[in-house]
Amino acid sequence: MTEVDAAWLPPQAWRAIGSRRIRVTGSGLLVDTVAGELRQACGRFGGEVVRGTGGEPCDLEMSLGGDESLGPEGYALTGDDTRTVLRAARPHGLLHGMFHLLRSDDAPVHGTFRPAVPRRMLDHWDNVDVHPVMGQVERGYAGGSLFWRAGRPRRDLARVTAYARLLASCGINAVALNNVNVHATEAHLLTDRLGEVAELAGVFRRYGIRTHLSVSFAAPVLHGLDTADPLDVWVRRWWEKTTAQVYATIPDFGGYLVKADSEGRPGPFTYGRSHADGANLLADVLAAHGGVVHWRAFVYNHRQDWRDRGVDRARAAFDHFTPHDGAFRDNVVLQVKHGPMDFQAREPASPLIVAMPETQVGVEFQVTQEYTGQQRHVCYLAPMWSALLTGTHGPALAEVAAEFVAVANVGDDPFWTGHPLAQANLYAFGRLAWDPELDPAAVLDEWAGLTFPRAPRRLFDALHAIMDDSWRTYERYTAPLGVGFMVRPGHHYGPDVDGYEYTPWGTYHHADRDGVGVDRTVASGTGCAGLYPKPWAQVYESPDECPDELALFFHHLPYEHVLRSGVTVIQHIYDTHFAGADEAAGMRERWAEMAGTVPAAKFERVRELLAEQVRSAREWRDQINAYFFRKSGVPDAKGRQIY
Repeated sequence: MTEVDAAWLPPQAWRAIGSRRIRVTGSGLLVDTVAGELRQACGRFGGEVVRGTGGEPCDLEMSLGGDESLGPEGYALTGDDTRTVLRAARPHGLLHGMFHLLRSDDAPVHGTFRPAVPRRMLDHWDNVDVHPVMGQVERGYAGGSLFWRAGRPRRDLARVTAYARLLASCGINAVALNNVNVHATEAHLLTDRLGEVAELAGVFRRYGIRTHLSVSFAAPVLHGLDTADPLDVWVRRWWEKTTAQVYATIPDFGGYLVKADSEGRPGPFTYGRSHADGANLLADVLAAHGGVVHWRAFVYNHRQDWRDRGVDRARAAFDHFTPHDGAFRDNVVLQVKHGPMDFQAREPASPLIVAMPETQVGVEFQVTQEYTGQQRHVCYLAPMWSALLTGTHGPALAEVAAEFVAVANVGDDPFWTGHPLAQANLYAFGRLAWDPELDPAAVLDEWAGLTFPRAPRRLFDALHAIMDDSWRTYERYTAPLGVGFMVRPGHHYGPDVDGYEYTPWGTYHHADRDGVGVDRTVASGTGCAGLYPKPWAQVYESPDECPDELALFFHHLPYEHVLRSGVTVIQHIYDTHFAGADEAAGMRERWAEMAGTVPAAKFERVRELLAEQVRSAREWRDQINAYFFRKSGVPDAKGRQIY
């Protein structure tokens, strides 16, 4: 059996805390988890765990009974070089505080710490059956599911336990187990296969993580009713009875996740009802048990006519949902992708997120790298997420989000995420969801320090050199200036500039002999720019004020248009694609120097994947540059080879 990588919780990461004398005071499942983790570490490194009050003083005191203002997950740390005191009002706080101390590597820590939002959730797009097109995990690039294999539960609870530890250590406190595209077999997880969900929930519960389930809006029809109309009394009774059974089996069940009226999934539109009608039905039945419904806002016309430039996928969610602001129940979370399109390497914040002040909005990110290299490319996403959260080129999403959600990037691969360095994205999402103001470089330091304890300084320097700017490197050699996509249809890997250009999916770049980009201005385009609050509506409307990074998202620009950087659109395309491919080659060279500083299997996996990244970056460079040279007829000012 292949050994599973310890990721950022290897035994050596526990050395500092495991060498201390620790008192753990309190009771309950999570307190027992904390004590068990510490006891294991102390058994390895010579420390001691004491339960209860009294007795000789310890150099680390962990107890419940802190200020209630800390909230359900907060904690306070005080102390000096010889003694640390960790206090929390609730057991979750002790758990998070323990992992804080693990990150600090025994350095003195002071302060009060609380999460920015109460729920930090990972959605798994795992299928129970192997889907004939999407496989065991939709948009998964790390092997099969941790939970199911070919229609049956895996029951590898040791692996799930290790996964729960990893998630808790970076601040995740909720998971949805199955794909939002709920197929026939997965629909039974809600009813006669609920025991499989309960078994997994029991593992996650030990680490303070609540379990949620993706459900089909048409579940009543799939189980015998002739309608799923949200205003039908029998439909309501079916959901009430089914939900009561779920909570009888899983008392701390989190709630339902729903993709409705999206890309062919069933929804309330079938019955002439609104998204508020559909979401509120489920919210009402869940409210009696303390549950929530996550209702995805990824709703658009996926059968649009490419000839009609007045239809704009980027504004579809805004148009669908803003009329219903204030109509959703308090336990509805409208789950909105961070950008208005679909998890591109560069796009603005979704205007919907800042246009629903009377609705709980959860911002959805994608840790799995569907459009950012599919875990075959190094692409550290924390800088992109940080820019969106703090408002580098648009509204600051952290100021309005009720919670943060992300699509997971894990599978049964020995390294969890396929690419060992992609583990950093999973870690970073949890940390930024807890504190959106964290510096991405500091988060990378945390991850690297835990993952490679006591490694030489040159390894950490190399990781920063490879990863810090890797998102922008990926952006440089793929779709330019925020225009997005240009990927091969279906699997979305590799370049195909016109792959989606004449399809019904709404993912266009509108390149012609004169220019490229989508006119989303109010003056002459789809009006998407005007959906943003001030000052961003005005900034995006003007080609002279719009950030270069988003120039082609909002504007159809002539190839000779001079960007804010001082170069033309066409020369920017050439320059960035040559630079990006060169930077990818530089990553490979830097990693080659790290032989002997990391375990051999991990080194070799990264080496192989960097070779693929270099090959792919060159292919992107040559196809994009050749395409736009042939469209524009404008040669590269620097005389480099373009095919």
